[in-house]
Amino acid sequence: MKHFVLVHGAGHGAWTWYKVVTLLRSAGHRVTALDLGGSGVNPKRLDELGSIFDYLQPLIELMESLPEEEQVTLVGHSLGGFGISLAMEQFPDKISVAVFITALMPSYTSPPAAVLQEFFKRTPLESVIDCVFSFDRGPENLPTSVILGPQYLASIMYQCSPSEDLTLATMLVRPTSYFIEDLSKEKLLSKEKFGSVDRFYIICDEDKVVKEDFQQWMIENNPTKEVKVIAGADHMVMLSKPQELCLCLKEIASKYD
Repeated sequence: MKHFVLVHGAGHGAWTWYKVVTLLRSAGHRVTALDLGGSGVNPKRLDELGSIFDYLQPLIELMESLPEEEQVTLVGHSLGGFGISLAMEQFPDKISVAVFITALMPSYTSPPAAVLQEFFKRTPLESVIDCVFSFDRGPENLPTSVILGPQYLASIMYQCSPSEDLTLATMLVRPTSYFIEDLSKEKLLSKEKFGSVDRFYIICDEDKVVKEDFQQWMIENNPTKEVKVIAGADHMVMLSKPQELCLCLKEIASKYD
């Protein structure tokens, strides 16, 4: 039995994993899907989160609570890639393997915000339709937070997912911060800790958010143990291709018996 810890992406919550949680548990595994600060049913509001570590508090508390001898398969989706990276830095001995699912994947050679800068360089703001961005650091800088719009969800994020999952998303998404100031700090990640944890990357070839060429760019700049591809999967692969994703996760975790 493996313990999978699932970390959601921007504006979403633990609810996005409901299909994968069911599949993994039915296969006999233990699964924890978290609501990060200001996400899902977490009671905090975005303006109550003073730093990315406030946002990640549920993940940090979970990792602290694990017995010393237990190791988890840590899984991050989208913006959740930053969350699992910081957990890898803080708890490398409690993680058997980290899986980045069409996720923002930083390197220990530069601040995580460098990946965000490249992401927005490849994603013109006029292409994000009805999303609402805040620019607390000025319009000449990266956006500081976002509210995902229903048109964007339908045409860019959930275009391959069942319509009922899109409807659920329009009801449950919440504003999210990019935590630019925190992620711009030097030496957040180190080769000795973050770099000591094996990483896998799962590419989704129909992703219009973190596009395949950008996914490849991150992998080339920060090589992983292995790369897997799920064909026909949009950004919300856990909803559009849950069986395929579950199979990938089980295969990766089985390498660490």
